[in-house]
Parts: sequence; structure tokens; C-alpha cells
Amino acid sequence: MENKRRRDLIWFFVLLAAVALGNGMSDAVYANYFKDAYHVDAVRRAFLEFPRELPGMLCMVVLSLLAGLGEVRVALIAQVLAALGLTALGLLTPSFALMCVLLFVNSMGMHLFFPLQDSIGMALAEPDRVGRRMGQYGSLRTAVSCGAGVLVFFGFRLGFFSFVTPVKWIFLAGAAAFCLAVAAAAYLLKEVGPGQKRSRASRVRFEPAGGVYTIPGILRGLPDYLKRRFRKEYRSYYFLAMLSGVQKQIAYVFGSWAIIELLGKGADVMSLLTIAASFLGVFFIALVGRWLDRLGIKAMLYLDALTFIGVYIFYGVFVGGVAGGKYAAGGWAGFAIMAMFILDRLSMQVGVVRSVYLRDLVNRIGAPREEVADALSAGTSLDHVVAIIAAQLSGLVWKYLGPQYVFFTAAVFSLGNLYVAIRMKPGPKGG
Repeated sequence: MENKRRRDLIWFFVLLAAVALGNGMSDAVYANYFKDAYHVDAVRRAFLEFPRELPGMLCMVVLSLLAGLGEVRVALIAQVLAALGLTALGLLTPSFALMCVLLFVNSMGMHLFFPLQDSIGMALAEPDRVGRRMGQYGSLRTAVSCGAGVLVFFGFRLGFFSFVTPVKWIFLAGAAAFCLAVAAAAYLLKEVGPGQKRSRASRVRFEPAGGVYTIPGILRGLPDYLKRRFRKEYRSYYFLAMLSGVQKQIAYVFGSWAIIELLGKGADVMSLLTIAASFLGVFFIALVGRWLDRLGIKAMLYLDALTFIGVYIFYGVFVGGVAGGKYAAGGWAGFAIMAMFILDRLSMQVGVVRSVYLRDLVNRIGAPREEVADALSAGTSLDHVVAIIAAQLSGLVWKYLGPQYVFFTAAVFSLGNLYVAIRMKPGPKGG
């Protein structure tokens, strides 16, 4: 039994590694792709977050519709979608509109897997080592992201990769990684089965008339569906998820855009920063897992909040100085902005605490384990609803008020993380 658990964990590690490699050669370089291939400005860049983040907003409903298939089977479907979308982007140089469609397909695959990876990972972990395993999962993802950054750096520096050639080889390499993820998910499907299936009570039931869904039927079923999905016991987790949506947009969109637009850096420099953040993250996320088991969830929520507040305040100061001409882009302030980028990526990794916090909430009320995946998917949807809104508003703030105010706003929102940490009742350690 123990040997089988270890074997299943190894294949889950393979799945996580393949997905991280695929993301590192696609999602991590999309900002440069948009800039080089489509010459977008800050407002148009913000618009592109709509097709990229819309799958996250729809994640809750899509996972509910696929609830009967089981988590592992849906994870397999997710990798197929990610591979298909990225393959098409690699082989084609589509119009802007078609690119948005292919971006949506690839992103749907990635976003379906986001809540499932934590749910499946906690299910495969030993009951007394959940925090440690979550740390190991995160360390593996960041280590592979570091390796992907090395490949991206040398690929662009040596001329193997380019966003202005007819074939985007970097995207085809990423698609190959997602194909490996398909194989790993297929193995897990064979060995552990389809995984946790949600009960009929948790699935989407919109009272179809004669087997056909109708608008009136959907409207009748929607209130009950939302009531079951957004349980009040999890509202603090959902609040954290919405705050994460704002923070994620700043970190991944406008943090990168400050370096690309204000400092004029290309994909090679961005890959070096990703390498640095990932290398440090390998050790940092392992520490987070151990701290979670040792210090408990409440202390880690404090760390999560304070790191975000500090990073975004300094981010705003340095970005505002460069944008206003007070500091030279090629001087110490430019390096400070890049350092904030790395620290921001590290602080994002503390977000694994939110998943364990949700698991603690589920255990406290004695709810079935299936509600972990349900609430994770609902949190992902809330995260992305807020993320899409935040992206559009932040693009306007960047253009009309100044880029520094994007980061100062994120610092203000991060006070919400501190509020949840203060309000949380002391509970068990992370494992």
C-alpha cells in the first residue's frame, strides 16, 4: 500500500512538473508575445486579460458540469485543452481575434487544473504530512519554472525562439510538455481511478425542461446553485480569493509590464528574472510548507499579508520614480523594480496557505472532502472575476493616473489579508 502511494505521488510530481514546464514556455512569456507580435499598449494589454482570465471565472461552472467525471479525469481533459490551444498558437500567426480564441482554449486547460492540483495533491498526501507535501509540490513547480526560464533565456539569446517568426517554437515546446502531462494524468487515471466525484447535490442542476436547458430553467436553478456553492462558512476564504485576484493581476501583468514598458527589457531579461525567482522559490516554498506545519495557518496568513503590503508599497515608489523621470531606468531604481518583481513572485507562493486554510475550514464544520475541490473552484472563479475587473481598471489607472498608483492600490487591498489573519481563530497546525 505504501509503495503504491509513493508510486502515485511520483506520477503526480511528473504531472506537476510537466504542467509547470508548459506554463513556463507559454503563460510566463505571453506579455512579451503580445508586445512583439501584436505591439499592444497598456490598455490593450489589459484587455487581453479578458480571454486569458475568463476561463478562471468560468472554472466553477465548468467543473460543476464535469463533476461526475472525477477530479483526475478532468485534470486529463485540462491538459489536452492546454496542449491544443498552445499548439495552434505555435503553428499559426493568427489575427488578433483568433489569437484571443486560442488563448482562451489554452487558458481554459490551465485554469481547470489550478484548483484540482491542490485538491488531488492533498488527497494523495499522507494525513500527517499535508503541509510538507504542499511545500514539496510548490518547490517542484518553482524548480521546473526555473529550468523553463533557462531554456527561454538561451532560446531567445541564441535565436532558436522568436515571436516574429511564422512558427513559434517556444509554444510548440510548451505544447510537448503538456502532452507529457496528458500521459502522466492518464497513468494516474489508470492507477487511482477518476478521483473524487462530487455528489449530485453539488452538481449543476438547472431544471432542464424535456432534457433541454432553457433560460427560465437556468434562472430558477441559479439561486439554489449559488447558495450551495458559496457557503457562508467559507466566506473568509472567498474574500482571500478575491484579494488574490487583484494581487495576481498586479504581480503577473503590471509587474511584468513595468519591466517591459518602463525599463524596455525583452523576453531574455524576463526569463532571467523568472530563473532567479524560481531558484529562490525552490527553497522558499519548502520553508513555507515546514513553517505551515510548525507555526500553523494563522501565523502564515500574517506573513502572507505583510509581504504583499511591503512589496507593493516599495514597488509603487520605485515605479513612480522611474515613470516620473526622477530615477533613471538604467540605474539603481531599475534594479530595485526587478528585485521587487522577484520578491513579488516569492510572496505569491505563500498563497498555498489559503488552500490549507480552506481544508481547515472544511474540517471544522465536518463537511465532506469533496467540498474542498468545490470551494477551490468557486474561489478560482471569484479570483478571476475580480482579476478581469482589476486588469481593466488598472490599465486605465496606469494610463491616466500613473503606473505607481496601480501598485499603491494593490497595497491597500492587501490590508484585507491582514484583516482575515487577525480575525481567524487559532487552530491546528498546517498538516
